[in-house]
Amino acid sequence: MGETSTERLLALLVFAGGFIARFIHAKAYFLNPDEALHYLLASHNTTALTWEATQTTAHPPLYIFVLNWWHFLLPSHPGQSELLLRLPSVLAGTAASWFTYLWLRKVTTDQTPLLGLILAALAPSLIELSAEIRQYGLLLFFISACLYLAEKALQQNSSRLMALFSLSLYGALLTHYSALLFAFSIGVYVLLRFWPCLYSGGRPTGLFLTWAAGQVVALAIVAYLLLTHVPRLRQMGMAQGIAETWLRKSIYHPSENNLLLFPAQQTLRVFTYIFSHGFLGAVALLVFLGGIIWLLRQKVSQFDTSPMPHSTPRQLALLIALPFVANCAVAIAGLYPYGGTRHNVYLAPFGLAGVAIGIAAWKPRPIWIRTIVLLFCLAFCNWFPAPPPMIRARNHQRALMDHAVAFLSQSAPPGSILFADYQSGLLLGYYLCGHRVVEEFGPLDPYFRAECGPYTVISTQPQEWKFYSTDLPRQLAGAASIFSLAPGTKLWLFDAGWITDSAPPLRKELPHYGCPAPYDFGENILICELTVGGDTSRQP
Repeated sequence: MGETSTERLLALLVFAGGFIARFIHAKAYFLNPDEALHYLLASHNTTALTWEATQTTAHPPLYIFVLNWWHFLLPSHPGQSELLLRLPSVLAGTAASWFTYLWLRKVTTDQTPLLGLILAALAPSLIELSAEIRQYGLLLFFISACLYLAEKALQQNSSRLMALFSLSLYGALLTHYSALLFAFSIGVYVLLRFWPCLYSGGRPTGLFLTWAAGQVVALAIVAYLLLTHVPRLRQMGMAQGIAETWLRKSIYHPSENNLLLFPAQQTLRVFTYIFSHGFLGAVALLVFLGGIIWLLRQKVSQFDTSPMPHSTPRQLALLIALPFVANCAVAIAGLYPYGGTRHNVYLAPFGLAGVAIGIAAWKPRPIWIRTIVLLFCLAFCNWFPAPPPMIRARNHQRALMDHAVAFLSQSAPPGSILFADYQSGLLLGYYLCGHRVVEEFGPLDPYFRAECGPYTVISTQPQEWKFYSTDLPRQLAGAASIFSLAPGTKLWLFDAGWITDSAPPLRKELPHYGCPAPYDFGENILICELTVGGDTSRQP
């Protein structure tokens, strides 16, 4: 299919807009606790320690090693380099939108590729995730590269391109466990494309043998991860703990969910997450379903006049829909979440492709109206997300963290003890101390003590991720007992991160420990001077 110079110019402008949006996001906000944790895991000076650190996280190791290699290029003071730390994700996430565009040019017609690029470049969740120190920008890069390289290899009968597809697949599998579902889906699709040749009894081609060899290596990678890393995570109780807490709604529970309604409810949550908006996410889901129906109704001659090995509309419909079906099936089995969570962002290229196909099937006059409507909807989703992010933009500005750290440095005299939960300790280590001040490797003690310049930091273990009002008396008493802190000892509480839900009741507890009016820096950073033994009657 051809491409005019105007279409290419528009595509380049959209691509640049996607990069700028990610760049601004990466520059404007202080690290969230998960980002600080990823930096902690990647900040070791040896490969052996970095490898050991990757074994404590719920993801395969590739991204941590990429970040480890990258962070040695940064300025010596890490608290000034969020943008540079996020840059690999920004570049990978932006490139993913371009690969999605190139893939859609191979398998669709009309204006679908440009519409798909607009969606991939400007969808709110993709901007956010690919502007953070997380695996998802790299994951989307590898997945979109796989889609493009597999299609181009099949159409050009190129073993070299198929080998590159396999390398991209390995990258995805070594980046995030959701890539297992992607590997299954793309494997079924490619095998279906090869089926006419195999069914006819013809000799396997070099292209098929290259693909098959790549699949064997991919299976070996999967087996290694499932036999070594996953059992360790289960032994740590990480998978069960996550499934029973903040991902509980994305796992099927027979006593709580209706089996017939679960797929529809969770698929709606996927689109709500991708578009960061409930109503427009629901509209996008309807358009996606319309795109699938449109594909199923097309004849090959209407869709693509080229001879095979080009994909048929039904094959493309299968490729787009299968990841959703597979993910829903494993969620019902209790093996992997499916719903409004970043763990399902690998579905975005497929979901957005279906939405683009559905929009392209709409033929208004003038035709450019649909592009304007799409851009308006995406702008609305980005500016007015509903539900809002866990840290709202106004509370996430880097200046707030700068002011909080400056206040703490000026107010807490040398020799002071800083008291933090695990997520707050991660941020303290990055912004104030310049090194880790939380415990990383097991066996974990209830509390960890570390030096931070003129201060001492006492932090809780990872299971005590954030402070709750009901736990604060026990946590203070425990720290005082372990580190022999006499009644009347002053502690500076630093509470930051995802605290919006826990901060209001915590404030009611603070006056009992000598802090009637904590210092706030937005709604997600709180500093307060506490007194050990402020109210002994409340301590167990």
